[in-house]
Amino acid sequence: MEKQPQIELKRSLGFGSALSIVIGTIIGSGIFFKQGSVLDSAGSSTMAILAWVLGGIITLTAGLTIAEIGSQMPYTGGLYVYIENLYGRIWGFLAGWMQIIVYGPAIIASVAGFMSILMANLFGLSSAWRIPLAVITILAIGAMNMLENRVGAAFSVITTIAKMIPIAAIIIFGLFWGHQHAFGQTLSQVHQSAGNFGVAILATLFGYDGWILIANLGGEMKNPQKLLPKAIILGISAVLLIYTLITIGVLRFLPVQTIHRLGENTTAYLAVKAFGTIGGKLLSIGIIISMMGTINGKMLTFPRIVYAMAKRRDIPFSRALSYLTPKGKSPVVATLFIILLATIMMLFFDPDHLSDLCVFTVYCFYILAFFGIFILRKTNEAPRPFSTPLYPWIPIIAIAGGIFVLISEIINDPAGVMLFAGVVVIGLPVFWIVKKLDQSAND
Repeated sequence: MEKQPQIELKRSLGFGSALSIVIGTIIGSGIFFKQGSVLDSAGSSTMAILAWVLGGIITLTAGLTIAEIGSQMPYTGGLYVYIENLYGRIWGFLAGWMQIIVYGPAIIASVAGFMSILMANLFGLSSAWRIPLAVITILAIGAMNMLENRVGAAFSVITTIAKMIPIAAIIIFGLFWGHQHAFGQTLSQVHQSAGNFGVAILATLFGYDGWILIANLGGEMKNPQKLLPKAIILGISAVLLIYTLITIGVLRFLPVQTIHRLGENTTAYLAVKAFGTIGGKLLSIGIIISMMGTINGKMLTFPRIVYAMAKRRDIPFSRALSYLTPKGKSPVVATLFIILLATIMMLFFDPDHLSDLCVFTVYCFYILAFFGIFILRKTNEAPRPFSTPLYPWIPIIAIAGGIFVLISEIINDPAGVMLFAGVVVIGLPVFWIVKKLDQSAND
């Protein structure tokens, strides 16, 4: 029987696409929907702004650390590949399992859930329409990503450019036409019960999360050793500046009592109040496009992890999940798998709850990866394509920030933590069963 030629992913992504995927994947629902929860936990406008800044700094130190590791392992799979190369096959499997079963579907479901709130408000629909709207959006974006990677990358570029319009509008209007003092407003009456400054930073980290997903496309970049670190660092730095300015703009325009009262509807209210009914609708459309770009970036990257694991025969149904279309080289079955799990998550979890839990889950493995930079410095004597500046302080800050995330979420939601951690641990018997069946088939 004639052997079929092996189909591989295309190395077609350049720096512009990589940078837009980083920025587009990060800037989604968090900055627009977390203003109320961050403010409630921080207790004042000054501390809320500081929470967004510190969340960005923690994320930047994480990005600088991963940039050095990723430049030495420029392969499809990202965190899954890093953990396996650093700690062995089982730990690598758990990192991949966590992303495809828990983190990936949860974060897609969370962003889609937040987006559907704006869509329902925009079209004057009841809350019963939120889940159907979210599911339809995920299906449409997923279908687009079943084409070759250039289509999804092009959509990321377009939506990243488009999302800058509502962002610029909020920043400019808030800074120049706002009449509130961005600093010094206090919300002491809810500070006692809403959380604390640690919980506020934890909420911002959902807004910053997603930057590492570009590493999943390492095998599809033209020059990943150089492009990956540059895209991660410039992308996170740009988002840190944008988030700080948006927060100041919102606090300049709306008093903290109003933000507290509106919660997740703060951005929609601000849009109408600042730009009128029509202008508010246009701004809401821009924010919805922003969220679609975020979902697209995640839908582009997470199936690549499924593909990488299936190609290694690490998961059930590997033959189907590793299938690539002959023409577009797209992992269509893996994409359908992520769509299915994200839809299930949407049916059973609140988007705000999902956002916190997915951050906790991924940071468990981020910390392992951060420690990996010390391992590589000792074991890898080859020249590094990129070196983390201010070593070892930057990785130490990244590790400390990761530990802070874990402790905060365990204290804040122990039941949710146990549920998601349990799903990750279930991966171990799955791995052993798959490997035993695979070995039996080869004997």
